[in-house]
Amino acid sequence: MRVVFFGTPAFAVPTLEALLAAGHDVAGVVTQPDRPQGRSRSQLVPPPVKTVACAAGLTVLQPEKPIGDLFVATLRGLDAELGVVVAYGHILRPHVLSIPPRGMINVHASLLPALRGAAPIQWAIRNGDTETGVTIMQMEAGLDSGPMYLQRRTPIHPDDTSATLAERLSRLGAEALLETLALLDRGPLTPKPQDHALATLAPKIGRETARIEWDEPASVVDCHVRAFDPAPGAWAVVDGAEVKLFGSSVVDRDATNPMGTVLAATSELHVACGRGTVAIREVQPAGRKRQPVADWVRGRGIEAGARFS
Repeated sequence: MRVVFFGTPAFAVPTLEALLAAGHDVAGVVTQPDRPQGRSRSQLVPPPVKTVACAAGLTVLQPEKPIGDLFVATLRGLDAELGVVVAYGHILRPHVLSIPPRGMINVHASLLPALRGAAPIQWAIRNGDTETGVTIMQMEAGLDSGPMYLQRRTPIHPDDTSATLAERLSRLGAEALLETLALLDRGPLTPKPQDHALATLAPKIGRETARIEWDEPASVVDCHVRAFDPAPGAWAVVDGAEVKLFGSSVVDRDATNPMGTVLAATSELHVACGRGTVAIREVQPAGRKRQPVADWVRGRGIEAGARFS
């Protein structure tokens, strides 16, 4: 099948690679522009999808936004039967969605209609869900509201972070997409409408969203830390300075101590929550690199008795 692929981050790479390995004709790739990175912001870094596409010799389009007469004409010129969208990062307007004769399908990282929106992986962990998955859906004008072709499930493990879960879901999504294309090749396939009454949202993660609320139970704080690892990083304030916390687990679910208090500072920080205690294994103090807690303790960055807020 001749397809045009829309995607940007590492999450989208397994699907693009799977399309190529399966022999599908990828007419072109639409991805976001190269972005400056590093402290100096002087070096432009291509998105992961562009790197793979260029290595495969594919046509790459990088509009700042997927709008305008020139972009639409170029997209039409690719003459693709179908569009495949995986974490592209922009909402596609109806006239763009209708360019491929067979429309566009999306690999979404949740079991729709649950967790529609930009950050379904993070919110699945933050909400304490024990299961998630991927949905292959027909795209329409609404936010992740289109009818569904296929869903595949995976458990959320107690030590999953957004990084580990995203890696697993990216592979699962690639497999589900190829399965869907095989079904479409065999003949007409009618997608199943979503039950919109069951829809929940997974909005973009803002800075304040990632701040830790120490009055929550340890199980909730643990989910919060793992959900925002590696980005944007769950954070709190100690001695007037911000620090990001990673590598969480629940030590105790019932202990009662002044919330936010560091009960132990060795190779782990044991921090009191509204109920129970969490262990933290890695930190990133403001302006520094992510490091093991033991290094921070040795550097006199924190000690038992300190208090997070």
